[in-house]
Amino acid sequence: MHAPRSKAPKVRQYQWISVALLVAVGIINLLDRGTLAFANKYVSADLHLTKTQMGVLLSAFSMAYAFSQLPVGVILDRLGARIVLGAGVFVWSVAQLFGGFVGSYSQFLAARIALGIGEAPTFPAGAKVIAEWFNTRERGLPTGVFLSSPTLSPMIAPPILTALMLTFGWRNMFILMGLAGIVLSIIWYAVIRDRKDVALTPEENSYFDDGIEPGASRRKFNVEEWLGLFKQGTTWGIIFGFIGVIYMVWLYLTWLPVYLEEERHLSTQSVGWIASIPYLFGTLGSLFCGFLADHLLRRGVSPINSRKWPICIGLLGSAGFTVPVVYTPTTAMAIVYLCIVMFFLYMASGGAWALVNVAAPNHMIATVGGLQNFGGYLGGSLAPIITGWLVQHTHSFKAALMLSAVVAFIAALVYGLVVRKPIHDTTSLTAVSVTPGLPH
Repeated sequence: MHAPRSKAPKVRQYQWISVALLVAVGIINLLDRGTLAFANKYVSADLHLTKTQMGVLLSAFSMAYAFSQLPVGVILDRLGARIVLGAGVFVWSVAQLFGGFVGSYSQFLAARIALGIGEAPTFPAGAKVIAEWFNTRERGLPTGVFLSSPTLSPMIAPPILTALMLTFGWRNMFILMGLAGIVLSIIWYAVIRDRKDVALTPEENSYFDDGIEPGASRRKFNVEEWLGLFKQGTTWGIIFGFIGVIYMVWLYLTWLPVYLEEERHLSTQSVGWIASIPYLFGTLGSLFCGFLADHLLRRGVSPINSRKWPICIGLLGSAGFTVPVVYTPTTAMAIVYLCIVMFFLYMASGGAWALVNVAAPNHMIATVGGLQNFGGYLGGSLAPIITGWLVQHTHSFKAALMLSAVVAFIAALVYGLVVRKPIHDTTSLTAVSVTPGLPH
């Protein structure tokens, strides 16, 4: 496998400005998702909600997020990440701000649904931006860096959100986070550019067209190709496999603070910093996945397998180490095992998005990413509800955690057995040429 062509300083500048802002968007994205998890006890007391109702509130976001993935990928591939993600950040930030003014369960439900719709473009847009600005052989590391945001955010969220909540109250925490997101949406739109809107020389463009037909990555996506995606096993493997990742991710994002308080008997102040520790290891897992995927690719492993096997290892590792989390009698060891779970879990998450970037042709990446998120969050949205119901009826998190391990194990099998070859363009004329640098 030959080395990618050199890139111009102008290209390098756009690459890392884009990645830096994607990380910022990802951090705010996950902080806003997590506000309700940290305010869980106070919101439920203020609005007189049961654990099952809180589970529905927590899942309302992910259900809206899941169904919004179906159109958002196609819209991104049509309009570009600058407009679509900029608008998404603004919409979700307004919804977050409104959460600080709600007076009833139904109003909060509406705010969470709007939050899910607004956040929907984030990760498909990230995959698209990286695909536009990085050669196919160099996407593992920037994908890992971008996908460190889902772990950096929960790592910094406990001390930040707990401090805001205890200092200003949970309502003002929502308002302040909403205002921060509105500012970020303005910065995104002012700074980010889609590659089609940047004047590049033929020499600069040759870096992107290395190994593919020139201009193929800038093709428009059409309905025939969208329908053709569902005729391919890899598409279904990506959709169903991601359920195992998001089910466990969403369980911890929504219930970890309550688990530490009620199951492990920690104070709210202690949770404010202890809950961040496992996510530090999650960040390391995400970054490690990026390095590992690119290393395997350079060693001659196929693009699909260089991304697929880290996902399988991550899912099996997170499932396996969930068992001692459940049964260890000491809180200290539970935190240690949670750190290992998070390392493997976010290794799998990073691998899933790296997989999309090599499994799909460039002009389909946002659409395939949206389908992946649809499957993941449609199944993952059940995690808060099921967890809330199980905890309410068993008075323990043991059954809920063990169920997440089973789901992760099944997902590893799905990736290993179903995702076997790249997604190809089903249109008859260019079925081979648009798949960048991948074997057929």
